[in-house]
Amino acid sequence: MTTPPPPAQRELALRVTLLPRDTNPTGSIFGGIILSYIDLAGAIPAKRLNPARTYVTVAMDAIKFHAPVYVGDLVSFYASISKVGRTSITVLVHVVAERRDNPGEEVQVTEALVTYVAIGEDGRPIPVLNPKGR
Repeated sequence: MTTPPPPAQRELALRVTLLPRDTNPTGSIFGGIILSYIDLAGAIPAKRLNPARTYVTVAMDAIKFHAPVYVGDLVSFYASISKVGRTSITVLVHVVAERRDNPGEEVQVTEALVTYVAIGEDGRPIPVLNPKGR
């Protein structure tokens, strides 16, 4: 994967502070909690591309955990569209933690590629973009 873009070039999709209820037995934040936020953050650029569409997650690929997240860290999820197919959108999500005990220190903790499919009312895939490009 790639390193996150510089602060001036990245688009924030979601920011949260994680709480004690989100910890695993080792005292860091559960990976599954981070994955759920990645899924939410990745859906934002897809919805912005075509707000009229409903998207479902079909894949999370290339997930890499580089560093733990701790209680009280301010966690930012940056999402950008990587690829637009006929019925799917792939989004790259970078996760950066600002340490509670050291404000201003950013650590890249996770990244993932998430693929969403646009679906119609019947639950079947439909084109992401309509014939007019939206």
